[in-house]
Amino acid sequence: MTKRMDGSPNRRLRISRSYAMLRTAALTISIVAALFFAASLYRNADPVLEWISSMIAVMAIAITIILFARDRQIIGFRNFHTPIVETLLQSEAVPLAILDRDGVIMEMNIASSNTLGYMRSDLLGTPLAPLIEPGSRNSLQEMLDNALQGKSEQRNINITHRSGFPLELQFISSPMLKEDEVIGTVIVSQDLSDRKRNIERIRYMAYYDDMTGLPNRTLFHIRMNESLAFAREHDRLIGLCYLDLDRFKLVNASFGREFGDMLLLQVAERLSSALGEQGIVARMEGDEFALLFQDIGSEAQLIELARKLLHAIDEPFELKGFPLHITGSLGAVTSLVKEDDGYSLLKKADIALVKVKESGKNDCMLYSESWSNSSFERLTLQHEMYRAIQRKEFILHYQPQYDMVSGMMVGVEALVRWKHPVKGMIPPGDFIPIAEESGMIVQIGDWVLEEACRQNKAWQDAGLPPMPVSVNLSIRQFVQQDLASKVASVLEKTGLKPEYLDLEITESMTMDTGHVSRCLLELTDMGIGISVDDFGTGYSSFHYLKNFPIDRLKIDRSFVRDIQQDPSDAEIVAAIIAMAHNLNIQVIAEGVENEEQMEFLRKHNCDEMQGYFWSPPVPSSDIEQMLGAAFIL
Repeated sequence: MTKRMDGSPNRRLRISRSYAMLRTAALTISIVAALFFAASLYRNADPVLEWISSMIAVMAIAITIILFARDRQIIGFRNFHTPIVETLLQSEAVPLAILDRDGVIMEMNIASSNTLGYMRSDLLGTPLAPLIEPGSRNSLQEMLDNALQGKSEQRNINITHRSGFPLELQFISSPMLKEDEVIGTVIVSQDLSDRKRNIERIRYMAYYDDMTGLPNRTLFHIRMNESLAFAREHDRLIGLCYLDLDRFKLVNASFGREFGDMLLLQVAERLSSALGEQGIVARMEGDEFALLFQDIGSEAQLIELARKLLHAIDEPFELKGFPLHITGSLGAVTSLVKEDDGYSLLKKADIALVKVKESGKNDCMLYSESWSNSSFERLTLQHEMYRAIQRKEFILHYQPQYDMVSGMMVGVEALVRWKHPVKGMIPPGDFIPIAEESGMIVQIGDWVLEEACRQNKAWQDAGLPPMPVSVNLSIRQFVQQDLASKVASVLEKTGLKPEYLDLEITESMTMDTGHVSRCLLELTDMGIGISVDDFGTGYSSFHYLKNFPIDRLKIDRSFVRDIQQDPSDAEIVAAIIAMAHNLNIQVIAEGVENEEQMEFLRKHNCDEMQGYFWSPPVPSSDIEQMLGAAFIL
């Protein structure tokens, strides 16, 4: 067996390959660092990205030292211009300098001279020591002495920039060898000043709002829990207020986001001034602020302080010479209930805020512990629903509608779902009644209308067969005087043609004949389809079927469900279909769950159907697959 000595060709080949891999790694890491740096510039000098790029650069520097020192060992001091050396000397990212045994700069790259603020030609042939601050010169000399003894190390060195300001640099030194003799020192450096500033910036961003300079939600929770623990220990009372600006979205929509940001900044200043040393004010998100009073005497005092805060923002603001008046709504709570933690207090204050919003805004309300558990749960859901609108937690599912003769999908009904971040999917039956009671159904309904139209247009733009989408209107939406203009605006915004939108109303909405007639005519004149949902369960009158522009009746699922067992339901369904056809109105049955129901409806010439027998409500992506496959029953 042949022994492989240290100088064997095989070993040299392995070493050569290892260094080749290092060169590739150094180049790759440098490129990644450059990409992160470029991204940080694109994102307005994001300190997180800058910090990541600096960390990656350190890795590249470490590999660079190994490569540089190794090249010096092979080729010597007088003849060191190999490709890797040339690359490093031309680098504008990694500062590098070569010193002789006396500490004189023999070579350096542009990155190094730029860091110091000098021209490269000004520094070549000069000693490095005069550039070092006096307090670091001994440390530098020790580094150079150790390098001459064959040692590599890393130290932080304070240096003076040409303009006079101090810099803290991280020096990584390595001996430079020629035929086993140390002939100088290679120093690769990194500016720690920017990195330290970035780290401080990251720490600041973790706890403070970047725009207003106020504590953010994270820091507020910390301070609130600290204050709560102190208050409990010393038998004191703290007060918490949650404030929201009224109609702030209108300010952003009318004047632009920059205008809105200026307003938030001035509101933050006024709240801080009004609060003084009595507590803490934080910007939680958007136009919402939380205020903590660390020691109050009573609930009455908290309400007095709350009104003082509202008064502070009641005076007109001046933004770019334009006077603007805005009001606020505020919910308040105290720490009287010993079991409450910080999260519970904030939740109660937020619920009280929602109550103020519902009762007319521009006021404050103290949370009442007299509210029952069921009321609390209902208010909690109502509060979370209010946030869900802002945080876009609602989604749409679509239930296909099929032609009874051809079996082709001819439409879909848009159905809203609430994807709660903690509770998961909340059934419509749990939140729609609360939304209707609180008035939030209008905001939800407006979103559903626009999103359904947008999605339908997207399907068409993707080359899928065009079909109408059905959208349910709540009674609160329907009684709005400007409903037709709202719908027209949505169609214009989304680009959907009116014939591909069908609006569903209930029988009870047709009682105000004057408004109904005018509104339905405005909608049908635009080319929009009108359906009566849940037909047979509410205010039934043949008069409106004859006189209103109704295109389609939807037989309620309660009749369809029992048509096999209940002769009365079967007769009612057959009669509805016959009557509607005599009035030239189409009929769709909902809630079809089995083949027997489908055959009964087909036998009695029902036009369309929808139900779980064929498909439950599904995400938009599933509808795309069905349409793309020309889905046929």
